[in-house]
Amino acid sequence: MSLALGIDIGGSGIKGAPVDLTTGEFVADRYRIPTPEKSTPKNVAQVVGQIAEHFDLPRHTPIGVAVPAPIVHGVAMWMANLHKSWAGTNVDELFSNVLDTQVTVVNDADAAGYGEVEYGAAKGQSGTSLVTTLGTGIGSALVIDHRLIPNTELGHLTLPNGKEAEAWASSAVKDRKKLSWTDWANRLQDVYGEYEKLLNPDLIIVGGGISKDSDKFLPLLKTRVPIIPATLRNKAGIIGAAALGAREATSQNS
Repeated sequence: MSLALGIDIGGSGIKGAPVDLTTGEFVADRYRIPTPEKSTPKNVAQVVGQIAEHFDLPRHTPIGVAVPAPIVHGVAMWMANLHKSWAGTNVDELFSNVLDTQVTVVNDADAAGYGEVEYGAAKGQSGTSLVTTLGTGIGSALVIDHRLIPNTELGHLTLPNGKEAEAWASSAVKDRKKLSWTDWANRLQDVYGEYEKLLNPDLIIVGGGISKDSDKFLPLLKTRVPIIPATLRNKAGIIGAAALGAREATSQNS
């Protein structure tokens, strides 16, 4: 069995699990530790170390860590929901030093999106897949023929109406403005119409907690390509991080 460890860091919890890279299934129960109240790089890295220790995996098992930040050449540009001191931190070095092995750190939306493409809603499909997460904002991941294009941040795209995509149509906006499914779908149409025009994907996947109600809004959208709900739910980040960690380890060893 080909294994990798995936760890997903969030504002309230840090969770991880070893993943079977053939099937995308967890091979042990997910282990979660609350995010430290003072969520500095040092404190969070210690928790990541505890999670890796918990599973007691073979020495050179690939490890991928998902964080709520764009990661450019191993460095966090900024960090959402964690201590401000993360900005400018070389997170690849930080986690690799703590775990005493090579660690690949990726953006959390990228990890979840890659997981969906490789093992979830788009499994077995080639071409360009756009994965979006509707929540407090709009997260995005773009995968082309199984290769991730990192740090897309498409939730911040300015729409033709002058509004930022996530400020116009996130699920948080739906809740805050008490929009009906139809009214919200009209806003989503503005967003996905623009994504489709600019990116010409072959498939669009919609995730986030609200995707469990996808039958109430996705059929209202008119897109040229299929637009379907995500399937991995809260496992996607761990699975994608593990897969990206393994991919990076393979490329470095080849």
